[in-house]
Amino acid sequence: MGFYFENHDSMYAQTGQDIDRTLACIVHRFVGQNPPHPFTYRAYCKRGILRDREYRYRVDFNSIFPTAQNEQLVYAWSKYWSEKPGELKFDVTCFGPITIYCNGATVFESDIFTERYSDTRHTIFIPVQAGWNHLVVRCKKTRAGFGGAFGTWLGKLSYYFLMPTPERDGQEGWIFTAPMAEPLAQLPGPGTGEHKAGQFCFPANHWDARQAKQGQLQRLYGMTPGAQAVGWTKALLSRPGRATYTLAGRHQGPVSVWIGGREVFRAAKSGTISARVQLPFGDQDVQVLSTCAGKDWGFELALRDGRTPVRLVNPANVTGTDQPWIFLGAFAADAAVQLDALKDLHQVHAAIVGDTYWRIDAPDTWVRPYNENPCYGRWNYPLGVTLYGLLHAAKAIGSAEVQQYIVDHIQSCCDTLKYALWDKAQYGGATSVHTLLSSIDSLDDCGSFGSVLLEVAQHHDIAGMREVADYVADYIANRQVRLSDGTFFRKNLMHVFHEETMWADDLYMSVPFLCRYYQLTGETKYIDDAARQFLGFKARLYLPEHRVMSHVYDFTRQMATGVPWGRGNGWVIFSLSELLAVLPINHALLPELLRFFRELCAGYLALQDADGMWHQVLTHPDSYPETSCTSMFTYAFARGIQYGWLDQPEPYLRAVFRAWEALNRSSIDRGGNVHGVCRGSEFSFTPEYYKQKLLWNLNDTHGIGIVLLAGVEVRRLREFLRK
Repeated sequence: MGFYFENHDSMYAQTGQDIDRTLACIVHRFVGQNPPHPFTYRAYCKRGILRDREYRYRVDFNSIFPTAQNEQLVYAWSKYWSEKPGELKFDVTCFGPITIYCNGATVFESDIFTERYSDTRHTIFIPVQAGWNHLVVRCKKTRAGFGGAFGTWLGKLSYYFLMPTPERDGQEGWIFTAPMAEPLAQLPGPGTGEHKAGQFCFPANHWDARQAKQGQLQRLYGMTPGAQAVGWTKALLSRPGRATYTLAGRHQGPVSVWIGGREVFRAAKSGTISARVQLPFGDQDVQVLSTCAGKDWGFELALRDGRTPVRLVNPANVTGTDQPWIFLGAFAADAAVQLDALKDLHQVHAAIVGDTYWRIDAPDTWVRPYNENPCYGRWNYPLGVTLYGLLHAAKAIGSAEVQQYIVDHIQSCCDTLKYALWDKAQYGGATSVHTLLSSIDSLDDCGSFGSVLLEVAQHHDIAGMREVADYVADYIANRQVRLSDGTFFRKNLMHVFHEETMWADDLYMSVPFLCRYYQLTGETKYIDDAARQFLGFKARLYLPEHRVMSHVYDFTRQMATGVPWGRGNGWVIFSLSELLAVLPINHALLPELLRFFRELCAGYLALQDADGMWHQVLTHPDSYPETSCTSMFTYAFARGIQYGWLDQPEPYLRAVFRAWEALNRSSIDRGGNVHGVCRGSEFSFTPEYYKQKLLWNLNDTHGIGIVLLAGVEVRRLREFLRK
């Protein structure tokens, strides 16, 4: 039996030396398991308990209930979905006394120490069951404070909660009670509706009596004469071919009605809507463009098939509401409203009061997109290298379909950055798309995916690519913290464990992007910056006795950890090969960087095991054979041979083919699953952390793309050797 699975289940047992079959199997498994589902759109009430810039829910009940009395209680209730039983790492900050319940059991109760420091985070581990878990947070008012902050322990690993009652099922957030003098006799739980839960009536989701009498556009946008707004729904037309339908309704102010992109009704002043229209079978967009005439403002509209109402559905499939209409406005009187363009749900739109987005006809309730795909349409560093590998593997096997999948993923990221920055300003800091790039504070957040953006843009058109690339470049060049010699390090981070450190990983999180941005702009300062980074990192992380790199340098102790983590070293040599491939031949640092490349390759070559693999801790052969570092050393060696960077290529040539065979025998199974990839790491001064705590995951995105890139480079090496 192999280390991870039976030998007969290996890719090698199925394909032997056929690289293209290995690449195709891995590629199609990944794409098949991560289909390009659209975003989920949820109703979101801005009057509720919002997530802050640290991605935790933060509520000061004193500001919501200024007349609350000391010792009164407020209960907040929500639910959280878990795929399997386990623990939810959860941070709590107490402004006053807080008790937290999960599925009816007490999981946290503050004391005088946790209540004493209202800016201190306390981490708890909440047992969760598979499926829905109901959480209740009870806050008591004292003279010191009333409320707290609770939720994720790290914004980079954000999660959110959904409203738990059938009336708001699908909305993000918490419902909560008014202040009460006595504790609830029974905690709410599954199946409890708002009418049964009694006091759980905040945030309000119904208009008051005065507002309910107004037209919906006055409720939403006020009264600005000449202002314009749009309502949008979808009609489900079930009659075959083309059939006649009837429009009926009323409106206040000028209005035009469009169905399927064609105007079917127009009126210059308030009145009724009545028209017969010929419409084809299928789902048809229904849009109403209204203008405020200075009185009430809004419309009612129905579509009928004879006497039967045509079903209208929400065009964004918004969860958390049963309303079929969404609304956008208010636009200036002289704005040329392009109805078709407004249907792009990735965009914010210019309005009278600045950019805006779609809304629901409920108090301060908006449509909000959520990317709930773990590996599609997301921007993060493991997916950056995954897509890099997918791109070149897809090109190698001739798959236009997979290349389009990659383009669509990246296009989605480009399309939604402006929205994400608007969302961050609108709702308190925590976004539901682009969580990393919108709260950027490290190279992890931008460099890897920024690099694949530029790589893909060399082969395919990506709209908005340059704006996003410039955004990333500005962070790396102008905002990323550096030492006095210009070397990157980590400081002022959301993830405080990384504070005052330098990671070998960050060479990949910066250098490949700088290389490609140099190619895009022609500005040598970016390639110079990339080259100098290796000198700064080598000065602090190089372990000359083994000719490898330490994982991390800790500036609080003024020393390197001394542990040569496999993937950390892989990032270094991988990134150095990226740099050497584009560094001008007359660059002043080229000789020194070539020497460094050869030193590292010699160190890694000496540590390859008898089977052809490298290990989680390079100098500890008892640690597990690790797939991602093996792939990156394979990639770098293969490139070194082809580019002539290695003085004596023969031993490296043997190492490349041994390693690729080992990956196919030991790491890639017959289904294209990739085993033995170390999960995302923290750091330690002891190798035991890496060997015993930092274990591997199946199909981890830290390794899939790197395996593909290794295969592509071995394929190129074979072609090179045939010449």
